[in-house]
Amino acid sequence: MVRLPWRQSTPDSAVEPADSQIDGEPIVSCSFQDGTLEVYESMVSISRRSASKFEDKQIAMSEITDVTHTDRLVISYLQIHQREFETDEASLLSSPVDENTLHGGRGVSDCAKRATEAIRDRMGEKA
Repeated sequence: MVRLPWRQSTPDSAVEPADSQIDGEPIVSCSFQDGTLEVYESMVSISRRSASKFEDKQIAMSEITDVTHTDRLVISYLQIHQREFETDEASLLSSPVDENTLHGGRGVSDCAKRATEAIRDRMGEKA
């Protein structure tokens, strides 16, 4: 749905989750090329850059089934697998592109690994 600047009200179907779901300071926060990932005790928050075609998103830990972090030669990515959400798949020459995937260069690799571990620990899965 497109939000036009002159429209003041938000349709019920586009209401975003309340900030009250965010519990305290993030355990891990990583800035990627296409957004910021913050890992909290009970949820993950993805804040997108203004140029992104995807909206900001919050995912409860109970909805996460897996998390993938892949280092590639140029662009690495972190992908969150969520119940009842079909994630895009990587190919030989391209990274997945969907609302649960964030991309970054080599500079975010360490942070992405920490985020992956933090998510797995909170969803009850050991890496």
